[in-house]
Amino acid sequence: MVYVRQEFLPNLKEYKYASVDQSLTSKYILKPFYTHFVIKLFPMSMAPNLITLSGFSFIIANILTLLWYNPTLDQDCPSWVYYSWAAGLFLYQTFDAVDGSQARRTRQSGPLGELFDHGVDALNTSLGALIFAGAPCRSGRSHAADHWRAGAASCAPSFIYNASFTEWYLTQGGVVLVLNTLESTRNVIQARRARGDRSRGALLGLGPFFAAWAFLGSYLYLHPTILHNHLVPFTVFAGIVNAYSVGQMITAHLVKLPFPYWNVLVIPVAFGVLDSLGPQLLARGLPFGWPSALGDGVYQVSYMFLMLGMAVGVYGSFVVDVIVTICDYLDIWCLTIKHPYVEGVDEKTEKQN
Repeated sequence: MVYVRQEFLPNLKEYKYASVDQSLTSKYILKPFYTHFVIKLFPMSMAPNLITLSGFSFIIANILTLLWYNPTLDQDCPSWVYYSWAAGLFLYQTFDAVDGSQARRTRQSGPLGELFDHGVDALNTSLGALIFAGAPCRSGRSHAADHWRAGAASCAPSFIYNASFTEWYLTQGGVVLVLNTLESTRNVIQARRARGDRSRGALLGLGPFFAAWAFLGSYLYLHPTILHNHLVPFTVFAGIVNAYSVGQMITAHLVKLPFPYWNVLVIPVAFGVLDSLGPQLLARGLPFGWPSALGDGVYQVSYMFLMLGMAVGVYGSFVVDVIVTICDYLDIWCLTIKHPYVEGVDEKTEKQN
């Protein structure tokens, strides 16, 4: 399958990266650490994309230990496993933060780097969530906490005072998700207004995400067996669905394709939801239900793994096709530097051009 047609490839030459980082932590703590220490550990011959992939390999190692010691997310692991997860996440974010600096210092900045960076980040979103889900949160004895609970917290409303950690965690996550979505929406509107476009058309791009996650959540709700016994492979599948959408959007941005509203990986999930919804309607005595074509129990688990295999195949073909197409057109290599920067020669060539 062809994901990028030849007539759109010249738009890659117009690529120009632009970003704004207003984080005080990044400005005064992380960036000095990355600039004055971390980036010097990587040789000039190392490709930026290789740094990105190396960082992601730490997350893969974390997932492998998770699958070995806690595949159902309800088991205790050896203490060293949790330390390795923390180290892996720190190394991943460190490598991910310096790949751009490596691209600039080696003069290898380009559209493939942005696609590679954001694509890996999209995959790590679900894999990182699994790591957090597999790490139990336990609090030790604390007199300060006892004083807070017996004193100040007792003045709070009962629904706050009696809330469990899970309820607090989910509430916090929901609030952050809503605020982040609203802030991102505001940024999109401001960016379009700055270019003289006052339409709300860009917000339609949220539709595919909401539709995909509505189907994913519905399928998980209709099949508690998958939720309780096979959550890890289902989360990986959901992460690939999300990563495929992100990859399509980044590719469309780089080569100026129309916005990709369509995600083929949502089709099997939608079919699974509709197939499972019929028996639920029949069980409630409604006249418009229908029997399941897939069945229940082990058949639904098999179908879930079939969806996972399909997602790996589709996303894998997308990644390979787009990377090979961009590398061939720009005459570059993905994980190695094909044309090393030579200071005197390259500066003279740039002046002549």
